Amino acid sequence: MAKTPDKTETDAPAAEAAASGSAESGQPQRQIVVHAQYVKDLSFENPNAPDILMSPPAQPDVEIGVNVGARGLNGEQYEVTLMLSAKAKSEDKTLFLAELSYCAIVSAPGVDRETLNPLIMIEAPRLMFPFARAIVSDMTRDGGFMPLSIQPIDFVAVYQSNMEAQKASGNGADAES
Repeated sequence: MAKTPDKTETDAPAAEAAASGSAESGQPQRQIVVHAQYVKDLSFENPNAPDILMSPPAQPDVEIGVNVGARGLNGEQYEVTLMLSAKAKSEDKTLFLAELSYCAIVSAPGVDRETLNPLIMIEAPRLMFPFARAIVSDMTRDGGFMPLSIQPIDFVAVYQSNMEAQKASGNGADAES
């Protein structure tokens, strides 16, 4: 289990508010504390090896999937899961399939309920992403392919997409419940 030391990260809007003096007007500074990060599930498939490695195909098409989930562990801590998947194909052959569920245990002390869900579902994955991206890159390299470098992700858009999907399905419950 890879454990990182506790660290505190202040989100940009709160930092800007504090810098502009609005923190003095009673608006608390929002922060998130990362207690641990770890790989929960990791999978790499190389279904056409060794043939595909002996005569490498042209530039493959790579599909990237991203999702974020969270669940409450107790009244103060949450397990946030960043799920990354990659599928590489060239013509009609699958080169590789990679899936990673990367988790963090986080808390947000002193944050009100209204702010908690977006903070947990946007800022936590933003902090986790560089570590998860490195794991996927190493995994594809170790599988015999060029390292896959996933471009930065807009976690605000992922959050909004997840919220729209919840509304469309009629489930209005918060993701961290």
